[in-house]
Amino acid sequence: MQRKKQELDEFLRRKTEEAQLAGVAVAIRGPEGFHFEGGYGYRDLARTMPPDEDTIFGIASMGKSMAALAVAILAEEGRLSLDAPVADYVPEFRVPGFPQDTVTVRHLATHTAGIPPMEPLEWSIAANTPGREDEESRMLRESAPNAMRELGQLLDYIAHCPYSSFGGPGEYMSYSNEGYAVLCAVVDAAAGMSLEEFLDVRVFGPVGMTRTTLDVDGSRARQIASDGNITALFERAEDGSLIGDEQWSVLPPFRASACVKSTAHDMARYYQCLSDGGRIDGRQVLPQGAVEQMIGAGFPEQEKAVYCLGLNKRTEHGHVFCEHSGGLHGVSSEGAFLKGEQYSFVVLCNEGDCDVKGLLWALYNYILELPLGQEHHWLHPVGRDFSEPELLVGSYVGHEGIPVTVRVYLENGALMAEKGGETFRMLYCGETWFILFDEEGKRKERLRFFFRDGKAWGVQVYTRIFQRAEV
Repeated sequence: MQRKKQELDEFLRRKTEEAQLAGVAVAIRGPEGFHFEGGYGYRDLARTMPPDEDTIFGIASMGKSMAALAVAILAEEGRLSLDAPVADYVPEFRVPGFPQDTVTVRHLATHTAGIPPMEPLEWSIAANTPGREDEESRMLRESAPNAMRELGQLLDYIAHCPYSSFGGPGEYMSYSNEGYAVLCAVVDAAAGMSLEEFLDVRVFGPVGMTRTTLDVDGSRARQIASDGNITALFERAEDGSLIGDEQWSVLPPFRASACVKSTAHDMARYYQCLSDGGRIDGRQVLPQGAVEQMIGAGFPEQEKAVYCLGLNKRTEHGHVFCEHSGGLHGVSSEGAFLKGEQYSFVVLCNEGDCDVKGLLWALYNYILELPLGQEHHWLHPVGRDFSEPELLVGSYVGHEGIPVTVRVYLENGALMAEKGGETFRMLYCGETWFILFDEEGKRKERLRFFFRDGKAWGVQVYTRIFQRAEV
């Protein structure tokens, strides 16, 4: 085992250096406790101090499962109903085109409320975060109707959103930070205290997460890190150079959508607790029924990932993986656990827009006794072409921040896609699924098309549905 730990350490160090990542902390926890913890690169602006398992990082969207867990605990205790209308708890909430009674708390938690990709999260960051003077931030501030500082401003924009809602409530999954911002407000109302207080008392304390907090501006995280063990935040400039600062993104309405700060050590405890039905260190600290609500029998176990309450679930090699990632300024995170097996895995990185999934897979492989470099994709080409490619041809637009367009076209009979100035080959993966490959043959995003009236009306780009732009 010691030899294997050394191999894993050397593998992670090499991959971190090859990818030129700023700083990374990792952890694996199992039935006997921590199997492996490590830190690579640096955590400080001077680039002299390595991170470790107790370094506080941002975890971004990995915090969504905490909001979902709060909802599940309240549901288990009879203090809210997952199938009650959201408007019972947040009366101002409305999705255009849907009666208020039809959009439920469960729809928010599973990203199936019909809310299309929209701008408020990016507007909120640009308007409320000091020091964001780049061109994109300026463009976002100019386009914003307000600073998106208050929940009411967000609710008003959702209710009058200029982009069409999807199908009916529960029909389509499209990842929505705005939906989870509203879910946080549902917890406030049902719990009779703020989500921040609820997580402190009912989750972070009982699970033993002593260096974890939900704070909007990073001030409480800095208090916890009085020892100085908190990360700086890094991004790549257009010329490839690394730029660092210590300014967390400030986006007040979004809270557990993006604002939790934690450590590799704490997150591994959290995920192991979920893996074991709410137990850790031999004690039942979270309601077992709440964990079942999140990831249990109500959601299928299959190769293709299914979004449960705040977590993806999929099967591979006879195991059930529950996973989530996160990304924000100075944050690229991955976390997972093996359901029912007490194994948890965490990768936290202090550089934004980085793909650290390969590091997470290395942690899986260490425990599953597979080659450390083995990949764990759940979508695969089927070796044949889609029968009616002309039904897909067109442009599809998502409005999350600066609008993004995916253009699908035929070139010499082959399906191609253009996004962000890059061109990709589309390989068919069965049903209406495709994988995009770049010119170097590297796997990039996945697409899933939806049809109505003889042509695709939308495409799920990774987890967001972009709608066809009518010409």
